[in-house]
Amino acid sequence: MKATAATIAAVQRTDGAIPWRAGGYLDPWNHIEAAMGLDAAGRRTEAEAAYDWLLRNQRPDGSWAAEYRDGGPKLSTMDTNFTAYVAVGVRHHFLVTGDHAWLDRMWPVVDRAADAVLRRQQPSGAIAWRDDPEVRLVTGSSSIHHALTQALALASVRGLDRPQWRDAARRLRVALRDEPRLFLPKPHAMDWYYPVLGSVVTGADAAARLAAGWDRFVEPGLGVRCVRHEPWVTGGETAELALTLAARGDRVRAGELLAWVARLKHDDGSYWTGYQFADEEFWPDERTTWTSGAVLLATAALDGDPATCEIFGEQRI
Repeated sequence: MKATAATIAAVQRTDGAIPWRAGGYLDPWNHIEAAMGLDAAGRRTEAEAAYDWLLRNQRPDGSWAAEYRDGGPKLSTMDTNFTAYVAVGVRHHFLVTGDHAWLDRMWPVVDRAADAVLRRQQPSGAIAWRDDPEVRLVTGSSSIHHALTQALALASVRGLDRPQWRDAARRLRVALRDEPRLFLPKPHAMDWYYPVLGSVVTGADAAARLAAGWDRFVEPGLGVRCVRHEPWVTGGETAELALTLAARGDRVRAGELLAWVARLKHDDGSYWTGYQFADEEFWPDERTTWTSGAVLLATAALDGDPATCEIFGEQRI
């Protein structure tokens, strides 16, 4: 874990920003995923610098731009699940450190971000992905549901109640479970497992969902196909599925997935984004910080790390 975390820290900019790779662009969701990976590996200072970057770059409406490059916004539109994810990262860092003074600084960031996202909630309960109100995503919405559970937990720590967030999460969950026509159909693995990771689907229903899609998306000995009909397994998806399983007590399958993802590990500890097994080559030609972050989180969950298991385990609100 130390070597992998060091490769994330090496890419991190002096202002705390964590782009996908050196010289690449940053999006807030993957920045936070990498920051949580740093925390899971014990690199508190670097993780805190990443959250400071979020604090400094939050816009007056509570959102962040969808993409940054060279220190400034590149794509100014708000991606709702990118903005919501700050609650997940902030609660993870708080559980790791127990630092209430730090939470005092970050709570307004979480509060504003949640409100920014929920301004996009529609009467159906669904939440638009970006500017087009007709584009709603299963994965992004499941991630928002997860973020709302964490925002509510943080509010509780501060002795606050946000009933409007609880109601919004319930409405979003109902839309995802009962109104699939509202969401853009996609052949991606994340649309299969993210409703479980995001606690939209829980208990026996979650187990049934994972079982139903296992053979479509899991390539034995290699990992998770990013897209079900493509001969391409990806480290991020494989690690996230392992994280989902480990945080719910399925350590055997989680460990097996992490053993498979080891083929993507570079000598320096970083991870290739994916492996195209028909051509037998790593593709694309990049090793991304968020892939490493996901692997670090899955490893921490498999090791029973309390903060990681609490954050990514089943949530009920």
